[in-house]
Amino acid sequence: MTHLQQQPSPPRRICIGTRESVLALAQTDIVHRYLATNFPDIEITIHALKTSGDKNLTQPLHEMARKALWTEELEDLLLERRVDIIVHSLKDMPTQLPTTCCIGAILEREDPRDALVVRADLPYPSLSSLPHGAVVGTSSVRRMAQISRLYPHLKLKDMRGNVPRRIAKLDNATLGYDALILAAAGLLRLGLGGRITEYLEAPEVLHAVGQGAIAVEVRDGDEEMLKLVEGLVHAPTERACLAERALLRTLEGGCSVPIGVQTHWEGAVLVMKAVVASVDGTQVVETEERSEVGDAAQAEVFGRFVAGKLVELGATPILIEIERRKVEKAAEDEEKRRAEVAAEEEEVEGVVVV
Repeated sequence: MTHLQQQPSPPRRICIGTRESVLALAQTDIVHRYLATNFPDIEITIHALKTSGDKNLTQPLHEMARKALWTEELEDLLLERRVDIIVHSLKDMPTQLPTTCCIGAILEREDPRDALVVRADLPYPSLSSLPHGAVVGTSSVRRMAQISRLYPHLKLKDMRGNVPRRIAKLDNATLGYDALILAAAGLLRLGLGGRITEYLEAPEVLHAVGQGAIAVEVRDGDEEMLKLVEGLVHAPTERACLAERALLRTLEGGCSVPIGVQTHWEGAVLVMKAVVASVDGTQVVETEERSEVGDAAQAEVFGRFVAGKLVELGATPILIEIERRKVEKAAEDEEKRRAEVAAEEEEVEGVVVV
């Protein structure tokens, strides 16, 4: 008698992990709707939390030592099986994931470019038209470096927070901002495309690695979850983003390092522009390369090749100097923290109990 091997049944309920920000929830809704449409018998819940990057809104990103600011707490939940998948902005994910986790899907990319948003009461139509001394808000050292290079007359000021909050700060003229630079994808996904004054692209500003793409992270080897999300995979986006991430991984940079890219397809050929710049924009190394990329392995090889070209052209000293400054700033912050703790202890010791 022949016994047919019974296939495992799909899980009856899954929990999606994500950040609490309005953009993260909007992106999670894209994945939620796909799963609900294609697997209507599965009960889907969402677990949202504030990550370290969401809680610390005062310290500039490039001064933070950790690279997993947006992902670590969510990955803990994934490994504890409190969530089954995580929805991320791919650009926020470290290029080295825990060995127990993997990317299960990279969705079709939204517009990856950066966008200029000028304050609603000002007439300026472009970045180049902003007057001397205009204040431009951004949280990205990559944007700061590239803009400082081309427009040294602008004043760049760190601004953190979710997208609606940043726009509210911009439109409050008393805060002194004239414009913001944000990822176009976030504005478009939140229905705020009408606030975009100008799209920025090469040669002005190259975008971040993975910008505009949504990634679904799963436990490594979790075949059930991998099967559920495989229909979300957009192969051209996946291969382009894997090449970009290989470039970044090879140069050992993170979202706090001024490395910009711009990729597009010419048939089966992937074209990548890449730039490394010092924080003040005075030192720049850039290249443009192309290669046939037919799968993930070829994407990895191509990304490493482009990174090698940047190293040949002199990127390493720039990256070393950036890291040196970050270490110095971290040491200064730690010294300041210890001094504050010591001062508090002295105050406690000086209190006379009656």
